[in-house]
Order: sequence, then structure tokens, then C-alpha cells
Amino acid sequence: MHIPDGYLSPQTYIPFYVAFIGIIAVGIKKIKKKLSTKMIPFLGMSAAFSFLIMMFNIPIPGGTSGHAVGAALIALLFGPWVATLSVSVAIIIQALIFGDGGITAIGANCFNMAFVMSFTAYYIFKMIPGGKNQFIKNNIAAFLSGYFSLCITAIITATELGIQPIVAHAANGTPLYAPYSLKIAIPAMALEHFLLFGIIEGLITALLFRYFQKNHRELIYVLQP
Repeated sequence: MHIPDGYLSPQTYIPFYVAFIGIIAVGIKKIKKKLSTKMIPFLGMSAAFSFLIMMFNIPIPGGTSGHAVGAALIALLFGPWVATLSVSVAIIIQALIFGDGGITAIGANCFNMAFVMSFTAYYIFKMIPGGKNQFIKNNIAAFLSGYFSLCITAIITATELGIQPIVAHAANGTPLYAPYSLKIAIPAMALEHFLLFGIIEGLITALLFRYFQKNHRELIYVLQP
């Protein structure tokens, strides 16, 4: 899911940097209004959780790999803005220190995995109607939030890669950055995330959400009135 250096053209990664800076500015402003002292440790834990879970890359046939992100769980527990900031911190550290994801692609990677995934997961959970057994409904909604938010994020990432041959190519049509067209990038990314990585993200989200719902329900942001 991490886009490396050399795969996005300047006309793609520069707008994403600008958008990312704007998103972070809004996020900090939002969080400052609501953040209580007891929440600060959870912010650090959220960033550490996302950082750790993204380090477990699972290889798949075809020479590529994938991983869960953790943004969905953080968004449900502490809110989408907290998740956006926490996952962004993890992505930036990975890029600057571990070389996981490109420095030029930090804006795009944070936009995809931190912002898009967090808000998608939050609103998917909120859209699922309640049932007779609210506890079970919440666990199912948590799984679907994790599953679909990761899959949608993968498709958006594939789209950013797939448009590169269109927006940046040599005079003879040779792609200057990511060489794969939309017809290749989107099916490749969608298939592996709908069949495997989305399920992993959904299970992690549902299992940990279940624990918090059972033991620390008062902390869960998405269940607050």
C-alpha cells in the first residue's frame, strides 16, 4: 500500500502534499478542542499500534506483499481525526527512518491510508443500522468498517498509480513514473485486498473493537451519543 519514490509524478505528489498539510492543520485544530489529558497516552498508543501493524508485510504470489493499517480501529475508538494524525505519524516515521514508502509520496500515502481510510471506516460504521443485539451488530459493523475502508483505500491508491502513464510520459508515450495502466493497477490491487488483506484488517478491527466494547465502552468514540 505504501507508494515508493519514483512512482508518482510531481504533478501528482505535489497536490497531495498540499492537501495533506491542509488536512493536518484542520485535524490539529479539531483535536485541540476535544482532547482531554487522559486521551494523550492513547494517541501515542494509536500511532505505535499503526506503526507496528504495518510492519507485518504478508507476501503473496506475484512478488508483492500487503499489510493491515489499523486506521479503522483507531477511527472507531478515538475518532477519525485522531486516526488521521496517528497513522500519519506512523507513515512519516516509516518513510524517513525505515524507507517504507517514498519521501516524495508521503503526502499521498498519508492521504490514502490515514485520511481516506479513517473517515471511510468511521462513516461505514455509522451507516450500518442497529439491531436487536447491539453488541453483535457493533462487532459486525467494526469488521465491515475495517474490510471496506482498506479495500477502498487500495482502489484509490491503484488509481493514483494507474493514471501516471496518462499524466507523465515521454514524447514517444513511454511512462516516466509508474508504468502500469488503470486496467492493470486497479484489478491487481483490488483483488488482493478484497480477497485477503481486507479480511485481515476487518478481523483485527472487529476483535480489538470487541475487547474495548466489552471492557472500556466509555472510551469508544463512535458509540458516543
